Amino acid sequence: MDEALRSLTERVRNESGGTAGCERLLATEDTDELAAVLTEPGQPLWAREVAAFRLGVAGDRRAFEALVLLLNHRDPPRCASAAHALARLGDPRTARAAAALATNELRVAYALHPVRLLVELRAPEAVPALITTLERRLTPHDPYRRVALACVEGLGALGDARARGVLGEALAHPALAEAAVHALARIPRQR
Repeated sequence: MDEALRSLTERVRNESGGTAGCERLLATEDTDELAAVLTEPGQPLWAREVAAFRLGVAGDRRAFEALVLLLNHRDPPRCASAAHALARLGDPRTARAAAALATNELRVAYALHPVRLLVELRAPEAVPALITTLERRLTPHDPYRRVALACVEGLGALGDARARGVLGEALAHPALAEAAVHALARIPRQR
């Protein structure tokens, strides 16, 4: 069992009270049964999360919408499990959705996992979205330093020269300076 599934399993067992329904969703191999949970009214959030996660890691695109909603959830463990499943889903809409969530200023408090997902996907949308998000975080007293740091580290991992300017600006921010130095070092010099 991989770490993401183990973490999800422990959390939903606690959340559900260890019900037989929870155990059934964790064990079933029937993708139609899992997909039905996503559309049936009255399903608890934990059940929808299990169904979406399991479908997502199986590459079943019926999970896409539910996973995107969970990626933007206020509960970080739900965001993390959604990001894990979305990275494995293989849906071409994933990067565009993650970029929209990462750059949404109204939901910036929940942008950490979309930012990390963009880096993992290495999609064309990643660098522009991370640059935009980081630029907005470089204001004095911005409370979202973890998001800013994830952008800096992600831009370094992506190694795209378009990030040089914003990473240079990040050097002036003590909480980001060390990571910005490392990120800039990972970007190949232009000749």
